Amino acid sequence: MKLITYLYKNEKKFGLVSENGVVDLTAKIPAKDLKNLIELNLLDRVKQFKNDQPDYKIEEIKLLPVIENPDKIFCAGVNYDDHRLETNRDVTANPTIFFRVAQSQIAHNDPMLIPIESDRLDFEGEIAIVISKEGRRIPEEDAYDYIAGYSIYNDGSVRDYQLHTSQWGPGKNFEATGAFGPWLVTKDEIADGEVLTLETRLNGQVMQKADTNLLLFSIPELIAYCSTFTTLKAGDVIVTGTPGGVGAKRKPPVFMKDGDKIEVEVSKIGILTNPVKQEI
Repeated sequence: MKLITYLYKNEKKFGLVSENGVVDLTAKIPAKDLKNLIELNLLDRVKQFKNDQPDYKIEEIKLLPVIENPDKIFCAGVNYDDHRLETNRDVTANPTIFFRVAQSQIAHNDPMLIPIESDRLDFEGEIAIVISKEGRRIPEEDAYDYIAGYSIYNDGSVRDYQLHTSQWGPGKNFEATGAFGPWLVTKDEIADGEVLTLETRLNGQVMQKADTNLLLFSIPELIAYCSTFTTLKAGDVIVTGTPGGVGAKRKPPVFMKDGDKIEVEVSKIGILTNPVKQEI
């Protein structure tokens, strides 16, 4: 199933994407939003509406970030070896984890903004997972039981701000730089451990391409590690890392410009597309 958070005539809703449109779940399931639906363990109830007639065409609604209000957004840094090599970093015994704030998120088709403070906005195509239930110190062998589904993330990075110090937070949290969408593909659609292919395209040119079997730290390892130091909650997001090919490490560097189009495609999930605009 493909689940979305969206606006229809300025009313915030959540729904199910079918081949013909969007089934509005807001009045059919007793939940405040998509995050709350996951918290209440109501994903299985959505299945009964899969064959309903759609309430809206996809063109009639405006998508919002898949989970607008996650309690936590964890991001795994340098988690593909080709990206580790291009950034000249050592192999580490544990994942590199940093945080993104929800306020920095945008949706599919929303513009990624080049901030007025910098001209070094870079792309980072990634696969995101959404946590299904609360857990602490989760064993790796149980990790897939804690996944509600999968989505796509573009961890837009303002590189000069990222490198001001050893802490990456500022460069990873400019407003309107974290694209999240277009939807959540529920866990039943993707087998545990299934290899997914990720491709990032800038104006149609392939910039990044990799399979998840090349992750340095697997999805179960990331879940286990993050749940060691904090309790994971339903709706939390783990962004699993970006492959090599980022703009900052190209020769010459390639940063996104006003008028560009950036796409991240992941097999079995879809395509996350965003125009790029200069902040005014």
